[in-house]
Amino acid sequence: MKRGFGYDLRIAIVIPALNEETSVGEVVHRVSKVCPVIVVDDGSGDETANVARAAGAEVVRHQSNLGYDAALESGMQRALVLGYDAAITMDADGQHDVEALRDFLADLQGGADMVIGIRDHKQRIAETVFSWVSSVLWDIRDPLCGMKGYRLDLLRRARRFDTYRSIGTELMVRAAKSKCSIRQVPLKTIDRPGVSRFGGGLRPNYRILRGLFFGLFRASALK
Repeated sequence: MKRGFGYDLRIAIVIPALNEETSVGEVVHRVSKVCPVIVVDDGSGDETANVARAAGAEVVRHQSNLGYDAALESGMQRALVLGYDAAITMDADGQHDVEALRDFLADLQGGADMVIGIRDHKQRIAETVFSWVSSVLWDIRDPLCGMKGYRLDLLRRARRFDTYRSIGTELMVRAAKSKCSIRQVPLKTIDRPGVSRFGGGLRPNYRILRGLFFGLFRASALK
């Protein structure tokens, strides 16, 4: 099946969402013009799931909030079950530029195993540290960007998308350690209204540095 810009791969967009009823409908509406959309409602207390479904998304629901990594895991595994060849993760809050999908699709179609967005700014000190380390070790400039594209063969090889709550970075690190083909795309990001999904204070920085530590010492190359 060919969608959007006419690429041969079957590609889905995976969008984790928690209480994003005000933005998820517009995001799904815009993105679904390019590729089919899978929204993972991670235990929302609002109408996120219904809004996403009404906008045309396939919806996976968690009965309770399991966290960002679990939502990504559910969405990626659903993409596998539905027979997609690749998946691109995006945020539900409208921060990611839909126009950048052209570059993601072209790179995946061109043979890249992964495509990673490079945001035009970072929010936290720990993000800068993680980015510096990953740039030095793997030439990945923005490991925590929520917009990433994956050939799903990577997930088949890994079996799990995430095993240590990596904030969406474990499969990327494993792919980098396996010398997979990784391309990067500059992104223009739009500031989201309200509080970041990771919250404020010291805890998000701790989670990011924890993800970096486990990426360095726990994530293994793909078999």
